[in-house]
Amino acid sequence: MSADRRGGASGAGERRRGGTGTLDPRITRTVSSTATEGRTHLTTTATGSATSVAPRRGRALVRAAVWGTGAWRASASAIGAAAVWSARTIRPAGALAALAGTAGLVLGIAFGWVEFMVAGAASVLLLIAAVPFLFGARAYDVDLTLTHERIVAGDGVSGRIVVRNESHRVALPGRIDVAVGAGLVEFGVPLLRPGHTVDQPLDIPGLRRGIVTVGPATTVRSDPVGLLRREHSFADVHDLYVHPRTTALPSTSAGLIRDLEGAPTRRLVDADMSFHAIREYVPGDSRRQIHWRSTAKTGRLMVRQYEESRRSRMAVVLAVAEGEYADADEFELAVSCAASLGLRAVHDARDVQIVTGSEIPRVVRGRLRAIRRIPAAALRPMLDGFSGIDLIESTMPVGEVCRLTAESGEHLSIAFVVVGSRVPLSRLQQAALAFPADTTVVGLICDERAHPRMQSLSSMTVLTVGTLDDLAGLLLRGATS
Repeated sequence: MSADRRGGASGAGERRRGGTGTLDPRITRTVSSTATEGRTHLTTTATGSATSVAPRRGRALVRAAVWGTGAWRASASAIGAAAVWSARTIRPAGALAALAGTAGLVLGIAFGWVEFMVAGAASVLLLIAAVPFLFGARAYDVDLTLTHERIVAGDGVSGRIVVRNESHRVALPGRIDVAVGAGLVEFGVPLLRPGHTVDQPLDIPGLRRGIVTVGPATTVRSDPVGLLRREHSFADVHDLYVHPRTTALPSTSAGLIRDLEGAPTRRLVDADMSFHAIREYVPGDSRRQIHWRSTAKTGRLMVRQYEESRRSRMAVVLAVAEGEYADADEFELAVSCAASLGLRAVHDARDVQIVTGSEIPRVVRGRLRAIRRIPAAALRPMLDGFSGIDLIESTMPVGEVCRLTAESGEHLSIAFVVVGSRVPLSRLQQAALAFPADTTVVGLICDERAHPRMQSLSSMTVLTVGTLDDLAGLLLRGATS
């Protein structure tokens, strides 16, 4: 039996070979053997070695692609950093020297021109000699201080710059640039040993009104020829508020209405502080206001009637459109006049609001109305706000600013409208009509070429000032009249 089985198995094997004597790699052979313990199946796959090669190649390609992408990004980042460093460090003279060195060496070696080789070698040596001068740009610790953070236009300010060598090596001489607005103040720093300091004064001359940024201090390292330059800026920056010039105004002219708790108006109300008259009772009146003596005399219920008391509220409207002023000096006069009015109102503890036009984008001009309010609760915020006012090209005319001020604010007792010489009286009168009829409107025209005068129109009083000192006399004359 065993021989027959072996024979049958060998015959089957010959048939599977197909008479060729070789195993077809596309065929999977399964051999089954029977034992006393059970049946075991053994499977042998001949195609496994051929099919496992493709996944390995795919993984290798993926790894190569990932590595290539990373290398490309690293190279691009390094090239970008090198380009930024070169743009910051190499000056135009350095770029010319590098170009001359490269061209001289290439042409001299290629064509055997000794003169070009000497010129190229000299340019390269000059660049190499300039490199040591860049060392130590971060060795300094710079402290910048100002004596005052707020000054008046035309005044200067002083400060100090303290430079300390924080490194463990001797710092070569260098330079420190301090930005003052759009300008620069330069300081020379001598050779400093480790831990040593140098103290130098900082004097800034008279400044125009505005918010001037002082700083940051920048250490500058450069070679004597000016081929290479390296800078390092510090984070010490100061905002210097240059306030407008103001003049002292008499207290009686600030609001033209002097009151402590409120000034009576012509509007009649049922309960207030200023008694007006006695009238007959109507349903809805408060019983507390019944005047019993008059009731006993007339036999009818009579109640008290009062005049409404209002605390005087003042508004200062400053025109900021470029087309409303002849030049920048005229605008500075207008800002000084408006600041003087606001300063007097704050000193007198009056309710005052200071309003200017706001910048409006050209695409929405005519469809958008916007105003800007300057804080007027205290002196310092108010003057700081005046420091940041500038002429605006795209904004509302002064008439629209007055109209929006009258609509958005509370009831005003008096309003000052400060404009330039290019605003005619007709436009100023139209601006005054935006306020209620019981609001006193004073127009203030700033014209440096005009003589001071006061004129009364149907709806307002117009004051023309040529200098800031004219304002106090004109306001005092208007208050007494």
